Amino acid sequence: QGQCGACTVLIDGRRVNACLALAVAHDGAEITTIEGLANGALHPLQAAFVAGDAFQCGYCTPGQICSAVGMLAEAEAGWPSHATADVAEAAALDDDEIRERMSGNICRCGAYPNIVRAIQDVAG
Repeated sequence: QGQCGACTVLIDGRRVNACLALAVAHDGAEITTIEGLANGALHPLQAAFVAGDAFQCGYCTPGQICSAVGMLAEAEAGWPSHATADVAEAAALDDDEIRERMSGNICRCGAYPNIVRAIQDVAG
């Protein structure tokens, strides 16, 4: 997902680094930013990040959350990752699977354990 992933947004539900996307190429697409995830209340991932202290400086938090939303949708759709043990089965969203799927999103503060835990809380 690019170098830092801080600018990750969802374009038609898929993770994209906004800093690498030409806006005119996405004319008519549904673009969701961190602000668009909340619909009168915090999105479950936003709430999990707050409850689980999954951020420190906050720079990467919007991208981490948008990427996690897209990543959970990919896992739900059955997309394997490089860490998926058996591609014929649904991937178990354990620590290694989540880390691999979120590997393009860098947190300079090192809040990774709490980010993984917040995603697991939402994934169930």
